[in-house]
Amino acid sequence: MTKRTEITRALLLRAARTEFAAYGIAGARVDRIAERAGVNKQRLYANFGDKEQLFQHVVSDALDELSQVVALDDGTDPAAYVARVFDYHRTKPELLRLLLWESLHYGEKPLPNEEDRTALYEAKLSSLAERTGTPLSRDTRHLLLSLIGLAAWPQIVPQLARLIVGPDIHEDEAQARLRDHIIAFVRNATETAPSVPDTGTDGAL
Repeated sequence: MTKRTEITRALLLRAARTEFAAYGIAGARVDRIAERAGVNKQRLYANFGDKEQLFQHVVSDALDELSQVVALDDGTDPAAYVARVFDYHRTKPELLRLLLWESLHYGEKPLPNEEDRTALYEAKLSSLAERTGTPLSRDTRHLLLSLIGLAAWPQIVPQLARLIVGPDIHEDEAQARLRDHIIAFVRNATETAPSVPDTGTDGAL
């Protein structure tokens, strides 16, 4: 891949992330993406195929960025992980918007890159199991889903957060208090929760 091609792809991905986050797959316009990127739209098709393939590239790119910035590594306990995911989504809400549009578009149908996405979460699950000193089980899967949900939910439905917590919820001080509450909740839950028998068949999220 030439340097010029790499630059073109980067410009298109950046422009497409903004467009898809605002309008979703159905509402996004290829000509708007190309215009925002300053690239002929034929270059978009040459690099990414069609609009749906471009969307999947955008989501994968955004998820890779999150994984690099917020890693579940040897120095990260569940509470610290939640805090970092909370901070990331608060400052960069585009990924959550992309995931919501993806959910609306595909529903229960498999994603075009389902295997790659599953592998991404399998790596996170392995790290979480190692960090908590437990086998990778259905409980580990439930825990990761819960951690991501706690960190992301206030940003996914800001109107619900406002109605429940109050009109100041999106101010810095209120966000800091909510963040502290979530951290304390996770720390208490992961340190004191009794072990639940794993009676289901283990599978990927």
